[in-house]
Amino acid sequence: MTTSKISGRPVDAVLCDLDNVIRFYDTTQLANLERGAGLTEGTTARVAFAPETDLPLLLGAITKQQWVESIVVGLEGQVPTAQARELGTALAKAPFWADDVVVTMLLQVRAHMPLVLVTNATVELEDDLASLGLADFADHVVSSARVGVAKPDRKIYEIAAEQAGVASNRCLFVDDRLENIEAAIELGMTGVHYREPADLHGPLRFLLDS
Repeated sequence: MTTSKISGRPVDAVLCDLDNVIRFYDTTQLANLERGAGLTEGTTARVAFAPETDLPLLLGAITKQQWVESIVVGLEGQVPTAQARELGTALAKAPFWADDVVVTMLLQVRAHMPLVLVTNATVELEDDLASLGLADFADHVVSSARVGVAKPDRKIYEIAAEQAGVASNRCLFVDDRLENIEAAIELGMTGVHYREPADLHGPLRFLLDS
């Protein structure tokens, strides 16, 4: 049951996005391939992350390979099929890394209150977290591919608050996308727009300084 805690603190749980907050991708190879194909850098990502292409993957309805084939279709007419598949594969297999500064801050948070990852992710998320050494990083992980809803659907925020055991208005939500933050705020959460680690210092100072 979700309850509000009387603690004297501004919030009682932190809900945090994964990609572009904790995890970052190296798309150098993809950018090189795009230049070689005569495409503007970012073309593949724009096709890949369009809702009609990306959402089925994030809801666990298609595999990553099927997603790559959707990218191939989306690039039709811009490059040959084989080249489009190479571009899609480079995006799907881009190496990733975790920001140690953010990881350290959030581990400090977890020492004082529940930490929940709330992420639009694929069914490979658990393996990805393990490869980053973050398998046990958070108290709970709410993945769109596992719960069948993706941000900014209000249901995924409600699931996360329930996992934390904290009322929505006692949750701090961190994300790099404004539409996701706005959806959390509509539920009464405190929203933090993440662009760099310094964006966390103010909202989390009451924990980081303790």
